[in-house]
Amino acid sequence: MPLHVPPAPAPALRSVLTALGSPTAVREARTPSLRTAQGPATPELPLPLHVLDDLTAAGAAATRLAGWRFLIRCGDRAVAAAETRLTPDGWAFSHFFEGPYVASTERALRQAETMQQSYQPRLLSVPGLYMLTLWLHGDCTADGAGGHPAATDLLVPLAPAPPGIAAHRPHRVAELLPVLTHRVTPKPAPLLSQPA
Repeated sequence: MPLHVPPAPAPALRSVLTALGSPTAVREARTPSLRTAQGPATPELPLPLHVLDDLTAAGAAATRLAGWRFLIRCGDRAVAAAETRLTPDGWAFSHFFEGPYVASTERALRQAETMQQSYQPRLLSVPGLYMLTLWLHGDCTADGAGGHPAATDLLVPLAPAPPGIAAHRPHRVAELLPVLTHRVTPKPAPLLSQPA
């Protein structure tokens, strides 16, 4: 089934195109693949990047939109990624990067395209576990910038995944979040002020 990629905000795409067209931005990027790419580099597959900051004992999750990530394609493969962030003045280019998550994202998207159900792809970062997942949201008409993982949505951990969690194996949110809850180090309780 086809994936229903949500449209990125136009200013986010423009900021990435501007950065790609800037020899200074590309030259100063810490992405050797992008600097040495032969042929035009184009931003594709904009994915909203959500962050899972808090897991409760029940596994309930609160997410926030952190930005939009674009795979940068040169020829037949993604060589890097570009990230944008929301500023007080609107969407702005943040940085280029490369590494294992670029190829892993591309692989997970190809894998998702072979599934029987249609999904809206997003990225979900779990900073407490240094984990990034492809979040396959079941409501293809939803605004990609909002919402939270539904129990029936799928999460596909990207490589490298934390120890004990298989990369590229789809999990229902209802099954994976409780596992993650036990693995995330609890935040320390706030210190209560002592009377003087």
